[in-house]
Amino acid sequence: MSTRAQYLDVGPYRYAAGSVNLPGSKSISNRTLLLAALCNEKTLVKGLLKSDDTDVMINALRQLGVGVEAFNPVDGEFAIDGDTAFSILEADLFLGNAGTAFRPLTAALSLLARPGSCFRLSGVPRMHERPIGDLVDAMRLLGADIRYLGEAGFPPLEIRSRKQVTCDCVNVRGDVSSQFLSALLISLPILTRQTGLAVRVEVIGELISKPYVEITLNLMARFGVVVERTGWRAFVIAGDAEYHPPIGNIISVEGDASSASYFLAAGAIGGGPVRVEGVGKRSIQGDTQFVNVLDEMGAKVTMGESWIEASAPVSGKLKAIDADLNHIPDAAMSIAMCALFAEGTTTIRNIASWRVKETDRIAAMAIELRKLGAVVEEGADYIRVTPPLAMKPDVAIDTYDDHRMAMCFSLVSLAGVSVRINDPDCVSKTFPSYFDELKKIAS
Repeated sequence: MSTRAQYLDVGPYRYAAGSVNLPGSKSISNRTLLLAALCNEKTLVKGLLKSDDTDVMINALRQLGVGVEAFNPVDGEFAIDGDTAFSILEADLFLGNAGTAFRPLTAALSLLARPGSCFRLSGVPRMHERPIGDLVDAMRLLGADIRYLGEAGFPPLEIRSRKQVTCDCVNVRGDVSSQFLSALLISLPILTRQTGLAVRVEVIGELISKPYVEITLNLMARFGVVVERTGWRAFVIAGDAEYHPPIGNIISVEGDASSASYFLAAGAIGGGPVRVEGVGKRSIQGDTQFVNVLDEMGAKVTMGESWIEASAPVSGKLKAIDADLNHIPDAAMSIAMCALFAEGTTTIRNIASWRVKETDRIAAMAIELRKLGAVVEEGADYIRVTPPLAMKPDVAIDTYDDHRMAMCFSLVSLAGVSVRINDPDCVSKTFPSYFDELKKIAS
């Protein structure tokens, strides 16, 4: 059994240029796996991300009776057969720290559970610190029998047979995690298939991370369920909603736009051009809006149908910005790295969701940026970064078992200093080959 490396020294580098083929999107991959499992036919998925998060979803689906056949796992080709799916009445599901698996499976299983069902969902300690109470409250309105096995409002959970209740409207908070709404929307066709009644979902509070809900709606439509919505306040699942495989029973997963942000930032910092392949104008991912922020900082950005390219400003120096990045919370972490190479003080606002991610990212980001000599101010939902006059060399960055912390802080190496990334293998959550890909474009 292999053990995780304690640390990895990255750099020093001064330039970045080249091309990177992106792995599949995590957000699309795990949604696609569940949607395919909810069909009564076989779906061929191409370009599926190979990572810890998708592995736990695949393992969970197999435990639940879903046929998952790996035709060509290296290239991400899997056949998902929903014909005998969810035939298992009892399962203990370990879901790591994968919110894109834990939240949707909680919602789906709570509606699929029938007499005799008992599903227990757990994860790593950090997963048990990430709130899920708002989703549980919403599912209980629909008759779900969900029990907390630890602290109320948090995993682990036990799910038993759903009570038969008639409910045509349910509320869910939108200001903690957009995954609650996505999980609810994905699962509701299970209920409408059982009752034949339309269900309306109303969002309480501001809906954060709207582009991730857009991904959910887009994928649901590809699987035959079009959601009627009124802005971002209300969504209606029709009474005859039912999932079917996409045209030809095939769906392809596009490259991960969040992962693209590290390499595009590298191009903006290290000269470039750096091109990412697999995501572009046709993308359904909101994190492609990251390029607009890079443009605002002065970087040169161009985009094709399935590629994006970024280079440093003509002046050679990025500009500081003050921006609300609520819509791209994951990619916003790369902007915090760009702030280290910008003139002036950068403020990233409306990112309270960072507090409940794989770690408290606002606190973690502030701690590690200060190690490099940056002046950092943190608030409940913002972070403000003033770069150091010179980057401190050979700093050891703690990553908090958070893949995005590791990938972000590797970009410090482009300041011509070596940076030590502790627990580098945490990137296997979404991008196992990340450091190899960075090394290919950095010099």
